[in-house]
Amino acid sequence: MSINRRNFLKLAGLAGAGWIGNTAPIQGIEPGKSYPDGKLPHIKKAAETKHPHRFNMSGYCAPAINTVRIGFIGVGNRGSAAVERMSQIDHVNITAICDVRPEKAQEAKQRIKSDGHKAILYTDSDQAWMQMCQRDDIDLVYIATHWKLHAPMAIYAMEHGKHVALEIPAATTVEDCWKLVETSEKTRKHCVMLENCCYDFFELLTLNMARQGYFGDIIHCEGAYIHDIFEGLFQEEKRYDFWRLKENSTRNGNLYPTHGIGPVCQILNINRGNKMEYLVSMSSNDFMLNEKAKEAAASNPYFKQYIDKPFRGNMNTSTIRNHNGSTILLQHDVTSPRPYSRIHLVSGTKAFAQKYPLPGKIAFGHDGWVSDTVMQELEQTYTPAITRQIGDLAKQIGGHGGMDFMMDWRLIDCLRNGLPMDMDVYDAASWSAISPLSEWSVANRSAAIDIPDFTAGNWKNNQPHDISLQKGGNTGVRMR
Repeated sequence: MSINRRNFLKLAGLAGAGWIGNTAPIQGIEPGKSYPDGKLPHIKKAAETKHPHRFNMSGYCAPAINTVRIGFIGVGNRGSAAVERMSQIDHVNITAICDVRPEKAQEAKQRIKSDGHKAILYTDSDQAWMQMCQRDDIDLVYIATHWKLHAPMAIYAMEHGKHVALEIPAATTVEDCWKLVETSEKTRKHCVMLENCCYDFFELLTLNMARQGYFGDIIHCEGAYIHDIFEGLFQEEKRYDFWRLKENSTRNGNLYPTHGIGPVCQILNINRGNKMEYLVSMSSNDFMLNEKAKEAAASNPYFKQYIDKPFRGNMNTSTIRNHNGSTILLQHDVTSPRPYSRIHLVSGTKAFAQKYPLPGKIAFGHDGWVSDTVMQELEQTYTPAITRQIGDLAKQIGGHGGMDFMMDWRLIDCLRNGLPMDMDVYDAASWSAISPLSEWSVANRSAAIDIPDFTAGNWKNNQPHDISLQKGGNTGVRMR
């Protein structure tokens, strides 16, 4: 018997309502109730509710694990690629693989590139992923399911003694962002969101430049997820069970903020000496999705349910003000015929950087873009240690040009050496919370909404994460 998808969705809903784990429902939130006025008061309430602080996970060093034993949940496009990458990192043991589609679990196992992995497949019961999490020979659960399942699975895994790495976004509700924080603090298990764009090469370069003062004081940053996946939203083979189309038909805001905001939050030291304070968001009308649904319904009755539904606006623009007076602009558009862009713009008192259109460029002072020769000199001076050590190999192994492998390698190296995570649970929560907060702002004529302080004030003393590799860096790579 294969895993029933409805049970996965039911568990996701129960977790969002506070019925999985030990956290009670947030006062004033009625699980399952709809709010037809479009003002989304439950988001506002969740953002304002105070939560207890148990332990500071920022800078926390969990006990070192010499060989990291991994269980994977969800091995479609992203998850199966992660299995292949992880199998090429030394001191990794792929112990288990779980998916609702048995054939996908088997295909993922076939992608393992080194010897010694005896991955057991979990595909034969409604509680298969839970059974996997209950094993005592797994150190890390790697979650790559669709969005709504990320938080409930991560919470359950941490409660059963596992560190967690979960795909983006970490959660789709403010309530679940808080539950991730509370569970990580309670269990002292890492909850790492797999934001691969923080490990792209120009982003790491500008992060190191910012850390060394090249830009001066950072005034403003911009990020985006502008990616034309319009046709893919209507192709089930691209998005299992049309899950992403469903997200775009039920929510209106910035649904996928972390590719853009993650790298600039690290540059701005968010949660580590600085914090995001409030957000305003605006969406355009939908000029494309409803018309496409009508067109698709002519040949596939499945899409008739979307003909009269209001889809998310094609372009969302959100702006954020930070405690130190700097600002962030974020954009989200996955339907317009625009070239791919994450913008990645850093504007300081001394210098400026922007990645898109490619390639990334630097401007210093008031003299415009630096020459190619100067750019090469800057790269030689400011390329961080992680890129120097693993960058070329990462490009060979791949995963979005190498950043995926660099992310996985760094995660394993930190776990093996008992080092703090580059992206901790507070980053996972605050970056992911942008989505529901933007939904509330859009629904309330772009009114401002406060961004919760998931660190409970510890941002004032938390230290920026270390990318120098002064510790660790001793994890090798193996090939079959």
